[in-house]
Amino acid sequence: MRRVASIATAISAFCVASVLAGCGSPAAAPATSSPPPATATASPSPSTATSPAVTVPAGWKTFTTSDGTLSFDYPESWTIKDPADEPSEGGIAVDLVSDYGKTMASLRTNMVEAAECPEKFPFMLYDSEPVPALAQGGVTPRFVYEGRTDPASSDPAESLTLAYGITSAPEPTGDTACPISHFFTWPPSGAIFGGAYNPFDTTPGGPMHVDTPEVYKDTTEYKYVKQAITSLRPAGKQ
Repeated sequence: MRRVASIATAISAFCVASVLAGCGSPAAAPATSSPPPATATASPSPSTATSPAVTVPAGWKTFTTSDGTLSFDYPESWTIKDPADEPSEGGIAVDLVSDYGKTMASLRTNMVEAAECPEKFPFMLYDSEPVPALAQGGVTPRFVYEGRTDPASSDPAESLTLAYGITSAPEPTGDTACPISHFFTWPPSGAIFGGAYNPFDTTPGGPMHVDTPEVYKDTTEYKYVKQAITSLRPAGKQ
């Protein structure tokens, strides 16, 4: 049984949850320009002295949460919504919004997890990368871009869920996995930072559609949001 996050306070921000919420198959493809080169190097805070120095891409900004505990980098043309909604007690609620107004990722802290796995589904893993700056108790969380299919669904548009985010859960084994739950261990209880990939998104100003989740992984939009999410790190109190 894998652990899944209780993310009721973040449902309005993105549809990553411990149930299959069908998202379809093809996805929105952003502009094809390459992400900016990394040039500026920021010194780590005293609390992260053992971690590598943080490299911020040229032209990007750095956001630090209002409680002074976490920072991440994001494209200059994107914006931060803070607070994004009513945060959990003692936590923060932040949304990362694209230049055309789409919420690309949501960060929530002081979340509570629950040991639940009501059913397992066929799964796909498109991308995975460790996030060592967030290691806790000897466990290094990882960024994942993954999907679940629901064979019981008769509607192709509702049979596939796709999402990306940080998780501390063990990697799935075999051919099936619990529903997507991007939850990572972070004091005092846990946190989430991720978003859902909805191929049927029609946000005005959004990019044209592409054919498959694999193609979306090669788009600039995906590369930007992955780089922003994986840049999440501890920040010194301000």
